[in-house]
Amino acid sequence: MTNRRKFLKSIAALSSLSLTGCGWRLGNVRANAKISSQSDQLSLYTWTQYTDKQLLTTFSSQTGMKVRADVYDSNDVMLAKFQAGGGRNYSIIYPSDYMVQKMVKKNLLTEINRDRLIGIDNLFPRFQNPSYDANNRYSIPFNWGTTGLLYNSEILQNPPTDWDYLWKNQQQLSRRMTLLNDVREVMGAVLRMLGYSYNSQNENEIKQAYEKLQELKPAIAAFDTDAWQNQILAGDLVLAMCYSADAIRVSKENPKLKYVIPRSGSSLWTDTIVIPQTAPNLEGAYTWINFVLQPEIAAKISQRLNIATPNRSGFEQLPQQIQTNTNLFPPESILEKCERLTPVGKFEEIYERYWTQLTSS
Repeated sequence: MTNRRKFLKSIAALSSLSLTGCGWRLGNVRANAKISSQSDQLSLYTWTQYTDKQLLTTFSSQTGMKVRADVYDSNDVMLAKFQAGGGRNYSIIYPSDYMVQKMVKKNLLTEINRDRLIGIDNLFPRFQNPSYDANNRYSIPFNWGTTGLLYNSEILQNPPTDWDYLWKNQQQLSRRMTLLNDVREVMGAVLRMLGYSYNSQNENEIKQAYEKLQELKPAIAAFDTDAWQNQILAGDLVLAMCYSADAIRVSKENPKLKYVIPRSGSSLWTDTIVIPQTAPNLEGAYTWINFVLQPEIAAKISQRLNIATPNRSGFEQLPQQIQTNTNLFPPESILEKCERLTPVGKFEEIYERYWTQLTSS
């Protein structure tokens, strides 16, 4: 999940959300805290799709804190900026699951004090002890989803069911399909198609995936994470590899666009909220996390922004048609075949080498 999901124009609708009826007031948290001039400011570093002025204004109106959000569309960009010293002003960051592991290893994150959290028990059990961060020691899940294929069902009357569809229908799809601009997602999908792990640490397997992609390369219109959305709506594309949240939003604009999770398996991802060790406003960071953990807030975000909430109490407040949307909340039979991306150590260089050869040739 290196580049990520610009799918939230509708988050502006959150400005109409009233927090006063949530049974918990952010203002009360602020009233009980010792406020300094520094704690009047809260800076976030987050994915483009997870914030806008209206949401920040809603939070500020409840706390009195002034919020500033800087955005990124790549975990690697975020980490590079942070390690270069540009992350010292941020009290909240939104890394993806595998990036949490990397940041913990680099000793960049603050261990979360669970006694300061309100609503952590609202999470689904699977998110209270995730494989990437046992017992949520360093992170709180914010959103989760899958990676798959969005296709135009009016044009592709023989729908895709697995990744190999791209190769079997290469001529029909030629220059009208895109893959994500993400080395681990794209290489991982092909590895999975070949019967290997998304997180292979076998150079021969990685080379096989590269060679399969070389076969497909002439038919690929672009390696792209964002621009495909307008192109598929305009009819210039008939298929795009994408994240589930993007697919659901785009398919609402055109119901003929259908999303499928490949049957051989796909990636399962979670975006999280963390507190860096250099956080200048620890009080504000916990206030923000507690804001997001409220069931009413989680439900509104999920409903309006078409994202899968990890908050069980929030999920229970969603309309039935959203709860039963299997693209948003896939059944266990599908999730069992999905795999989380994990750090691959020295093999990252091998992935990057083959990716550079693929995308630059």
